[in-house]
Amino acid sequence: MDVGRSSLCNCVVNFLLEENYLLTAFELLHELLDDGRDDQAIRLKEYFSDTSRFPPDQISRFNSLRVADPQSLLEEKEAAEEKLAISDYELRLAQEDILRLKSELQKKTDSLNELNDTAAQSSGDASKNDGPKVQQQKRNSSFTDLGPLKDQERWDLNCAVKEYLLLAGYRLTAMTFYEEVTDQNLDNWQNTPACVPDALRHYYYEFLSSTSEAAQEKIALLRGNETLLQANKRLTEERENLLKNKELMDGQINALTKSLEGLQKDLKDKENLVQAMKQSLEHQKQELDGCRAEITSLKMHIGGSRSGKNLAASDADHVQPMSLENYKEEIKKLQMEVEYLKAKKVTALESANLVSSENEITQREDKIIEIHEDKSSISCPVEVASGDVHNEGTQSFDGHSHNDCIDKREDALHDSQNLPNVNSALGNGETILEHNGGLQAENSRLFLKSDGVNDEAVSEKMGLGTIQILADALPKIVPYVLINHREELLPLIMCAIERHPDSGTRDSLTHTLFNLIKRPDEQQRQIIMDACVSLAKNVGEMRTETELLPQCWEQINHMYEERRLLVAQSCGELAEFVRPEIRDSLILSIVQQLVEDAATVVREAAAHNLALLLPLFPNTGKYFKVEELMFQLICDPSGVVVEITLNELVPAVLKWGDKLDHVLRVLLSHLLSSAQRCPPLSGVEGSVESNLRVLGERERWNIDVLLRLLVALLPSVHQKAIETCPFSTTAETTQTVLSTSMLELYASGRVEWASFEWMHVECFPNLIQLACMLSHKEDNLRSRISKFLLAVSEKFGDSYLTCIMLPVFLIAVGDDADLTFFPSAIHSRIKGLRPRSAIAERLSTMCVLPLLLAGVLGAPAKHEQLLEYLRKLLVEDTSKEHQSTRHIPEIIEAVRFLCIYEENHGMIINILWEMVVISNINMKISAAKLLKVIVPYIDAKVASTQVLPALVTLGSDQNLNVKYASIDAFGAVAQHFKNEMIVDKIRIQMDAFLEDGSHEATIAVIRALVVAVPHTTEKLRDYLLSKIFQLTSMPTSTTDLMRRREKANAFCEAIRALDAADLPVASVRDFLLPAIQNLLKDLDALDPAHKEALEIILKERSGGAFDTISKVMGAHIGLSSGLSSVSSFFGEGGLLGKKETTEAATEAPPSPRAVPTTAAAVAAVEDTRFRRIMLGNFGDMLRGKGKTLDDSQPQ
Repeated sequence: MDVGRSSLCNCVVNFLLEENYLLTAFELLHELLDDGRDDQAIRLKEYFSDTSRFPPDQISRFNSLRVADPQSLLEEKEAAEEKLAISDYELRLAQEDILRLKSELQKKTDSLNELNDTAAQSSGDASKNDGPKVQQQKRNSSFTDLGPLKDQERWDLNCAVKEYLLLAGYRLTAMTFYEEVTDQNLDNWQNTPACVPDALRHYYYEFLSSTSEAAQEKIALLRGNETLLQANKRLTEERENLLKNKELMDGQINALTKSLEGLQKDLKDKENLVQAMKQSLEHQKQELDGCRAEITSLKMHIGGSRSGKNLAASDADHVQPMSLENYKEEIKKLQMEVEYLKAKKVTALESANLVSSENEITQREDKIIEIHEDKSSISCPVEVASGDVHNEGTQSFDGHSHNDCIDKREDALHDSQNLPNVNSALGNGETILEHNGGLQAENSRLFLKSDGVNDEAVSEKMGLGTIQILADALPKIVPYVLINHREELLPLIMCAIERHPDSGTRDSLTHTLFNLIKRPDEQQRQIIMDACVSLAKNVGEMRTETELLPQCWEQINHMYEERRLLVAQSCGELAEFVRPEIRDSLILSIVQQLVEDAATVVREAAAHNLALLLPLFPNTGKYFKVEELMFQLICDPSGVVVEITLNELVPAVLKWGDKLDHVLRVLLSHLLSSAQRCPPLSGVEGSVESNLRVLGERERWNIDVLLRLLVALLPSVHQKAIETCPFSTTAETTQTVLSTSMLELYASGRVEWASFEWMHVECFPNLIQLACMLSHKEDNLRSRISKFLLAVSEKFGDSYLTCIMLPVFLIAVGDDADLTFFPSAIHSRIKGLRPRSAIAERLSTMCVLPLLLAGVLGAPAKHEQLLEYLRKLLVEDTSKEHQSTRHIPEIIEAVRFLCIYEENHGMIINILWEMVVISNINMKISAAKLLKVIVPYIDAKVASTQVLPALVTLGSDQNLNVKYASIDAFGAVAQHFKNEMIVDKIRIQMDAFLEDGSHEATIAVIRALVVAVPHTTEKLRDYLLSKIFQLTSMPTSTTDLMRRREKANAFCEAIRALDAADLPVASVRDFLLPAIQNLLKDLDALDPAHKEALEIILKERSGGAFDTISKVMGAHIGLSSGLSSVSSFFGEGGLLGKKETTEAATEAPPSPRAVPTTAAAVAAVEDTRFRRIMLGNFGDMLRGKGKTLDDSQPQ
């Protein structure tokens, strides 16, 4: 299947429907249907068949309008041109007829003139006496009615009469006549055939010299001429009209052509605009990625300030609810503390230092907030118990809890805000009389707070410096760490990526993370991916999209498949950490490219992760693209990819998309198209072979995996049929849901049950159509279909099998069936499966009958019905006189296919025994053929106890055809079994056949055993070799050259087959070489290719004695002295020369005339046994002999 082309077509369909270009989409639908791409036109079919968008009444009204489209105008133009050509042709024929008639008329006129002259000279007086009689005869003769006088005829006669009157002297009469003829100018007589001098006398003599028949013929000619002239005139007018119409049509076509060119130009401009918009979109995407990276870096800088503001806001919210009394109390405490210090005689300078120290505390707090910009809360500084105190009352104390730290930070901020009040109190010289140990504690806490904040700021600065150092050092450290220990660096790399503020450095570290190991194994990939998932959880969606996913995209075309596997794995595991719109766009595009990867493991990982990705898609907008990817993976050439797709991806697609009906339609379309695109088995139109297809390896694989997908979808089909059942199913199991009563309700046709009807209305007919394109060699695919049918019968129950499945397939093979349980609306579709011709009947018997036997009647519940049907096919129908109408070879082939299933062997053997013991000759021959084809599927026990006794019975039959048919079956048994007892039985029966001495039996035995030579035992090979020697040693009793050649060919094929096997030395010496010598004695009966091969075998097998044998053979067959030595023929310079290194010391030197040139000697190569086989085309012979049996073995 071309998935790239299908995806592009779907993109075009989506664009046209989204932009509402409905006319273009409708034209695309028709072009797809014309090209046979029905699977890509499904969506457009559904769109335009929607009655809500296109009401039927509106469509019918539009259909009644005539639209002048270019196609109809072109057809009208072509019809007009054709009519014009016909008119021209008829006009030319009419003109030719006129010329021919004129010439004939002239010839007859001349001949009549000559006869009149001769008659006038020979009998002048007789003519005078007979004149009145002739005139009277002419007057009495009845002419054909001449019709009304025409204008031209009246003009000619008037001119002739006027001329006669003037010549005769009747001038007054001529003047009167001239005056009476007012509508014609008698002075101007046109140049016509009637215009001759003294015309009236010429008319008179012409009339006298003519007969009534000649006159009638001339009149008829004149009338015909007139008719032809009128027809010519009419055709000329029609031609002119057609030319005018043609010019008008040409103008319209030119206008439409210009309009079409304009539309094409507009379409091209729009395509350019789309390309420009795509480029602009890509550019904007790149800019958006850059902006996202910048946003990420800015987020890190402003995050802290936002958290600081949030903290300040929370503090303000916390302070505002406090009562005014609390503020006053705090101020009072600070004033008391200052007074206490003054009472201790603290100098003004020390007081100023105290104020500056408090301001410094506030500044350090701000620094702490800035440093912790990535944190959601400010950590509490660690308080220590050591430090210098400036006052005598300062005491050390233990660290407080986190809440105390927050309270101290709030106190410090509050104190820094109220320092002006403290200074004013000092300026006014106010004194505070009260102080206690609590004030001292507060004072001490204030100074310890300052020291803790300072330590935290230093710690944060050191942390950032450490991250920077780590980020700089990691790329230098990683290459020097052992590969098996690099995963120990992952925590450091993740920490640096997560905390480093610079986006460029983070990208570099992310690249290091993905490339940590050059070719990571499965465990290492999982460790790296776990680190990526953990990092994605921590950094959020935005950084995952801008930092992690680009690394996936960069690795997608990496040279190592392990790295591409890492990309495939990341698509499934990182998808939940990005935005939903990224999942079905960028990540799906990555998966789509990985599906087309050359490595099997990458495609397997892509299928697995696509199944994980589908539940995360926000909607089903990308369903059709995902469905295409699913079918592409289903038809993958790797079995591992197909398994992962069937087990994981297909259920995920069905669960996510919930479009089982669409998947089934596309599946059946792919099944048929995979077979239909293959070439036919034969180019002879109308033959059975022209309907069969020669499947390529890829097409065969595609059909097989699609049938597996159909089997996998069967439970879903059954479940949907049960769920959509329109009848009551309360407390009923699956077995009883499809009971006979339920099927009767369905047959009433009152309600629709589309999901149930799909199986027998769509699926079964499509499978039958597919089966009718499979040749008899495709047993594997036919078995796959049969297993699906058995699964259907098991899933839907015995009632469905009996009432629905069986009638469909019986009608498909041409038998009668009961359609009671089918709604009347679909009767015509089911009956349409019946074959309508002899070719269709033979095709259905060849292709559909095996499915009926193995897939429908092969169900356990139909064992008895299968037995009856087989007996009807093989015994009852064959015994009838009209059995020739049945296709016996196709039936035998169907029974052979049934034998693939071992549970049917006993039933078939029993029926075969019935055929063996019956008296019908044709049935016995069919039994022998059946025994031959089922041999590859039975075991040695059945062959010894059932098949061989049946064959012995047939071999003992008096009819020669039955006997010869059993010989071939014996050869098949010898080919497949090496059991010594079976071989002995075969030898005994072959001896019985050879004892008859008939030519046909001998040929049949030799050829049957030759097929078994490569597979049988040494004992049977020696038996065959000995029989060949005996038969070739016998003197030839017949003078029929054709029979001698046929027997010699059979012996030569057997010898060459035996030579290719391992033979004992004694058998070669005693049987093989003498048999070859016997065959070489009769050169007239030997084929040249066989003769050459036998001589090579003789040379190789004879060794040093070959020269002696050659001389004896040369003398026996009477060769001349120069060519009597066969060794010269096989010498180094001979036609078949070769030099055996093992025989160099024993061979005689070649004669001088046979010594070749040096170049020829160097070019000589050693022959081998394999070369002997190939020289004689023995490999082809073996394949031809064993072709039927080899192909019939189960796959």
